[in-house]
Amino acid sequence: MPAPQQTLTEFIIAEQRRSPGATGTLTALINDIRICCTRIAHLVGKGALADAHGKAGSVNVQDEEQAKLDLLANEIFLTINERGGSLAAMVSEEMAEVYPIADDIPRGRYLLAFDPLDGSSNIDVNSPVGSIFSVQALPPGVSDGDASSFLQPGSRQVCAGYALYGATTMIVLSLGRGTHGFTLDREIGEFILTHPDVRVPERASEFAINSSNARHWEPAVRRYVDECLAGRNGPRAKDFNMRWVAALVAEAHRILMRGGIFLYPRDGREGGGSGKLRLLYEASPIGFLVEQAGGRASTGYGPILDLVPQSIHQRTGFIFGSRTEVERIEEYHRNHNEQVYDAPLFGTRGLFRDSA
Repeated sequence: MPAPQQTLTEFIIAEQRRSPGATGTLTALINDIRICCTRIAHLVGKGALADAHGKAGSVNVQDEEQAKLDLLANEIFLTINERGGSLAAMVSEEMAEVYPIADDIPRGRYLLAFDPLDGSSNIDVNSPVGSIFSVQALPPGVSDGDASSFLQPGSRQVCAGYALYGATTMIVLSLGRGTHGFTLDREIGEFILTHPDVRVPERASEFAINSSNARHWEPAVRRYVDECLAGRNGPRAKDFNMRWVAALVAEAHRILMRGGIFLYPRDGREGGGSGKLRLLYEASPIGFLVEQAGGRASTGYGPILDLVPQSIHQRTGFIFGSRTEVERIEEYHRNHNEQVYDAPLFGTRGLFRDSA
């Protein structure tokens, strides 16, 4: 007789029992997040039938156009999590300021940062989207969750995860003891453990980068991509495939399942010098999952989880995936990142540019 399948709720209760002094508050919070993701999955699954497609006619704090589903998903996260008694405050990509828990609601010791709908530009073409979440504890001696409370390195996260709304709906999370994947059984409405102890494969034959930005890349990134594109006749002596889904969750999931490397580096575009992805609720939680699965997550210059945010919406360059590939990029940033004078008669050209 096959062993009974473990639900997400049973999994986090078992993890709670392994932690001396645990009160069950974190378990309750993760359960609330599970409910959020189930409801968002239902909305995404209905598509145009839910009248949730299209733009909302507003922009977020990063001056990006908001989709209707961005706002609906954000409201689901706020409504379900604010009254659970687990949180002191929340931060979202869709809100300029910290969302404090009201005085008439019980407050907890945790902080929740989230991107309610990652990859929302994919909605209208029915491509994968997701949600990303990060849980921190309030710093010692702090009772209120203001902006400064969130400015902790990613290494201090107590839980991180994402939901992927694709052909199946999955939640992938870590409590600091490995990375685990759960698939939604729509018939019973439960997430079932289907991918225990996920490990990023060490060997990589795929890389993901938006090559339309090639003219803005730093030399280290250009060198790495050129070597991959050169294939078996180049310095890497092997062929690589290039991928790009335009949804961080989908990129992370592919790498967790079959390896590779994702690059969204800082670059020379206006506003690109610090990178484009948000540290607190995109790079840090994905980085936590990847590191817990044996991969490496980096700014390109060093571990992403060591980076201390200076603001709640801080941006960063972000590179993650198979450990040896990310370490190669870091080595190139240390030793091969000098800008060359870009005149027509001088300099080495990359494979994305005409030869001199």
